[in-house]
Amino acid sequence: MAALLVEQTAPGITGTHGARRATLIALALTLVLPLLWRRRAPFLVFWVVYGAALEQALISPELNDDLALLVAFYMVAARESPRRVLAAAAALECGAALFASAHESPGNKVSIWVGFSLSFAVTAMLGYYARDRVARLERERRQEAEHAAAAERARVAREMHDIVAHNIAVMIALADGAAYTIAQSPDQAAVLIGHAAETGRSALTEMRRLLGILRQPGAAAPGNAPQPALADLDTMIDTVREAGLPVRLTVSGRPFPVSPSAQLALYRIIQEALTNTLKHADATSAHVRLQYRDWEVDLEVTDDGRPGGIAASASPGAGPTAAGHGLAGMRERAAVFGGEVTAGPRPEGGWRVHTLLRAGLTHPGARTDGT
Repeated sequence: MAALLVEQTAPGITGTHGARRATLIALALTLVLPLLWRRRAPFLVFWVVYGAALEQALISPELNDDLALLVAFYMVAARESPRRVLAAAAALECGAALFASAHESPGNKVSIWVGFSLSFAVTAMLGYYARDRVARLERERRQEAEHAAAAERARVAREMHDIVAHNIAVMIALADGAAYTIAQSPDQAAVLIGHAAETGRSALTEMRRLLGILRQPGAAAPGNAPQPALADLDTMIDTVREAGLPVRLTVSGRPFPVSPSAQLALYRIIQEALTNTLKHADATSAHVRLQYRDWEVDLEVTDDGRPGGIAASASPGAGPTAAGHGLAGMRERAAVFGGEVTAGPRPEGGWRVHTLLRAGLTHPGARTDGT
């Protein structure tokens, strides 16, 4: 760029000799070299180039020095405050007027001044356009960062709710069972307390895994288990059974590859539905049906409990309870895969949660992992 600017700034150097040629080269370099720092100090560079241009106009007015000035002025318009831009523009107009007044022909004086003024105005508009574009991109970047942070906070809150609510509900049920049986069957109470302790340790492991992922995004933290998948349903359902709720799992259809994120969504929806049954429904049994068909997964969780069970979170008076947050979390997870969650009473009694996941269930090379 420097060579190009030297060539454009001082085309009259070719053919000159001796001291004059050296002077012209020095002037051309004085105009061009400061532009190397135009991004760091635009306003200072402009005045250095402007001073060199005035000196060149006095010594050798036949040289073309407007290109270097326009480059320096563009950076001022793009990066400096409006007051500095106006100061630079006023200096350029004064210089243009002096240069035009030195011309012999009155008609050419006006055209020269108008030409310079138009070039300055266009340069200023280009600089302001660049400034506005940079500001707009920065605003968009901040908004995207804020949206990403909000989405991440929602995801973490959803995961924490699923982990804590489910495991605490199981622990409470186990502790109540132990308290109820300790007088008649101390051994059975000890078994229930052991299951409660194991559930607590499992919850702690899941929380550590989640926090490890947050600390090391994009990489698994050492010692952290993978995210739950459909292959882990039996283990999760066993903990609910140990808490006193008989649960039956039915899988039908021909399993197809399901992405890990979709498996996690299904797992968490089932976990939340069973947690609400355990906490609110006073049910004697629950049934989880998982059906694969036409590259869709149909999920239904039912119980035989009283009003206030799985669908308690769907009632208008539920308020900002854990169940309400749970249903919202289910719907958010299902929406990612083109599904909706419905929750409500069954005609034959009890409560039902249903969802059908469609979009993004599979990806090339995925495996069912036992599902």
